[in-house]
Amino acid sequence: MLRLVVADDHPIMRAALRAYVDSAPDMVCVGEAQNGVEVIERVREEMPDVVIMDLKMPVMGGVEATEAVMAIAPETSVLAVTTFSSEGHALQALKAGAKGYIVKDATADQVLEAIRQVHGSSVPISPDVARRLEFNPVNEAEEFSVALAGSDYLPRTPPRETEVLNLLARGFSNREIATRMVLTEGAVKAHLGRLCTRFGVRDRVQLLIRATQLGLIEPELEDLVSDRDDF
Repeated sequence: MLRLVVADDHPIMRAALRAYVDSAPDMVCVGEAQNGVEVIERVREEMPDVVIMDLKMPVMGGVEATEAVMAIAPETSVLAVTTFSSEGHALQALKAGAKGYIVKDATADQVLEAIRQVHGSSVPISPDVARRLEFNPVNEAEEFSVALAGSDYLPRTPPRETEVLNLLARGFSNREIATRMVLTEGAVKAHLGRLCTRFGVRDRVQLLIRATQLGLIEPELEDLVSDRDDF
């Protein structure tokens, strides 16, 4: 049974999200919060599996609250549920430690599935936001990406992206990675795009350099540099 805390400053939205959770046979809502400070209190009290986090809340916003949750309960997964669909907001939430990002026009079934995914190994992101992140690894949020690249922030990568990164570090081309992982080359490029976004870099070489700086991999740089893949 998944234990959840629901955080939203609008009572109607908070009640709707709680109703979604309580309607699922595998979930239970163990607490509510109307601001980031209350989120931290509920997490300390309940140590939930998942927090549904609104981004715009009084006293303390969702991004700051997510960072605090990750510090006190790293095993808790945060799902950002918000009205903001821009990649800039999504990147801020993901950088803070959110494991998923969906907008509030999602259906009840979509919200419940996203909750299950963040508790597992997936990173659910609303389609419109995902398309922007996938096809614009360096976009109008470039200022944010540059700041990210210059920090010691350690991105949280799902298992499939981690596998792509490790194979890239061993000098495999996109085609070779696709063959080993039973994926299309397009899917590999999509994974690489998301990795570049997470790490705040422009291309595969910068990705490997940044991951090496963070101590995540030991790349075979000569193989990487000689690779002719664009991404």
